[in-house]
Amino acid sequence: MKLSRITNAASTQQTLENLLGQHRKIKQRSLSLQLDSFLQDLRQYHQETVPAFQAYRQLRQQIITQERQALRLESFKPVPLSSFVRNRLINEVYLPIIGDNFAKQMGAAGDSKRTDLMGMLLLISPPGYGKTTLMEYLAQRLGLIFMKINCPTLGHSVVSIDPQEAPNATARQELEKLNLALEMGNNVMLYLDDIQHSNPEFLQKFISMADAQRKIEGVWRGQPKTYDLRGKRFCIAMAGNPYTESGETFKIPDMLANRADIYNLGDVLSGREQAFALSYLENALTSNQVLAPLANRDPEDVYRLIRLAQGEEVPGSEFSHAYGATELNEILAVLRKLFRVQEVLLKVNQQYIASAAQANEYRTEPPFKLQGSYRNMNKLAEKVVAVMNEEELENLITDHYQGEAQTLTSGAEENLLKLAELRGIMSSAEKQRWQTIKNQFNRRQSLGDPDQDPTQQVINQLSLLGDQLKQINQTLSTTPTADSIDSTSQAEIPAAEILQPALEGVTKQLAGIQKALQQATQKSSGTQDTVALLKHFSQALKDFKPVTLSQPEPNVQVVNQLPAGMDTAVQQLVAMIDETLLPIVHSFERKSRMDLVLWNRLKEVSETLKEVQGMSAKLLKRRSNYTP
Repeated sequence: MKLSRITNAASTQQTLENLLGQHRKIKQRSLSLQLDSFLQDLRQYHQETVPAFQAYRQLRQQIITQERQALRLESFKPVPLSSFVRNRLINEVYLPIIGDNFAKQMGAAGDSKRTDLMGMLLLISPPGYGKTTLMEYLAQRLGLIFMKINCPTLGHSVVSIDPQEAPNATARQELEKLNLALEMGNNVMLYLDDIQHSNPEFLQKFISMADAQRKIEGVWRGQPKTYDLRGKRFCIAMAGNPYTESGETFKIPDMLANRADIYNLGDVLSGREQAFALSYLENALTSNQVLAPLANRDPEDVYRLIRLAQGEEVPGSEFSHAYGATELNEILAVLRKLFRVQEVLLKVNQQYIASAAQANEYRTEPPFKLQGSYRNMNKLAEKVVAVMNEEELENLITDHYQGEAQTLTSGAEENLLKLAELRGIMSSAEKQRWQTIKNQFNRRQSLGDPDQDPTQQVINQLSLLGDQLKQINQTLSTTPTADSIDSTSQAEIPAAEILQPALEGVTKQLAGIQKALQQATQKSSGTQDTVALLKHFSQALKDFKPVTLSQPEPNVQVVNQLPAGMDTAVQQLVAMIDETLLPIVHSFERKSRMDLVLWNRLKEVSETLKEVQGMSAKLLKRRSNYTP
């Protein structure tokens, strides 16, 4: 079939003028369109360009997904715990001081923005005070990526920021996160957690970053780089527990510490004692079934209820929520019980910090390792119910800390006894046991290092013995003389007058023995000279004459009271024997390489001082036999 054709005079070419753009076919602001070439270009576009673009988009999305998974970007989004409570301590104390630090690091909006951006934030406290939770909350509110570096994963062996030098895969992953934060550069909070488990040499890498230079060396994908963070929305915060009882000692480079603003979340800031104590109750709201609804209500209602539970009159019209009588009574009953828990935990927290901050050589009792943090408060609060009586509440606290003490193994007993002392619930048997433990602890303290040279231990113990004898002499020197006391008590006076010269002689002999021992130690000349000196010392003690009290005349009235200071002197004699000589003997028993003769001589010294103790006991017994 033959198709008919119609001739059309329409133009197949057109030129468009005055065009703007950079298309390759626009020349001198003109575009020439030709129908046959346009159709050919359109066909090529549909067959080649569109499929290629679709393949590009698919590949791009695939690469983005792979990199997102490799970099774990979702984990860097700050997500505070649902139990986080904006309490008064955070609002009135921590947010202002932490906000000032971040403003110093990143700058503040408005005309008050600083030009000398620098600094670092260092938070310290025992575990369980919400350091990480607070930082994650602030990162969310500020719109920052929360890059948390877990320092226990790095350990003390990591001293470089280079991931390739990491000792294991997990440490390498943490270093990659750190370098990723530096590579991002903007809208990032770099947070190093538990820095007490990291090497101080590793922490030194951040000194220049906390300075006005705001520069730090890093490694990204194998290439070393210098990151300049000046003028960028980037801040760095570190957190640690300086009171740790396990692992390495907490150390932070001095040059880094003096560039940081340091705040202790576990200690009471001056003038903020009430807010700190109140924070225990506020943080425990979400843990208790009865109090949990208060976390989603007006915070002022919580403060009104606390005041009401403390006995203050609060009109019902002041509450923003309508509380029924049953609900209100149950809330008040739980709060009153939490007051007792709060009181105990505050004491435990203060004792933990005071004990952990004390050097071992200056301790007078075993270290206290039980903690009284927000975490402990939450654990107890979830078990408190309104119908508990006082005995059940005390048992709850006891059971909680007995469980906590199980992790202390051999230190569980001494910590639980100290806790009972803090709570004021020690029985007489517990008091006696606690005193025994402290005495034994002080004996071990006086011995020093058990691996120390035995002769040096003797020197240390004799030095302590000399100090105790001086204390006894001082006590006796303060007792009244026979001339200054009424004749009714003169029968007792010779005891002080006889004991004091004898003890002064012992002190002189002791000084000579100690000096000889030191010389023997320096010359490493064995124990023969030391034995001779100790024998001389023992003989000097044996020369003490027993103190006898003359019977009073029948017509003289005897007061049943020794001169002032004699009781103290006797107690100091007993302590001198228990805490000084007995540890020496015990030390020699454990040191098989020590000469047996020296051991025997020291035992003689111990027996002689026991005679002095017996003499003092006779004095006390003789005093009790006199009647006015």
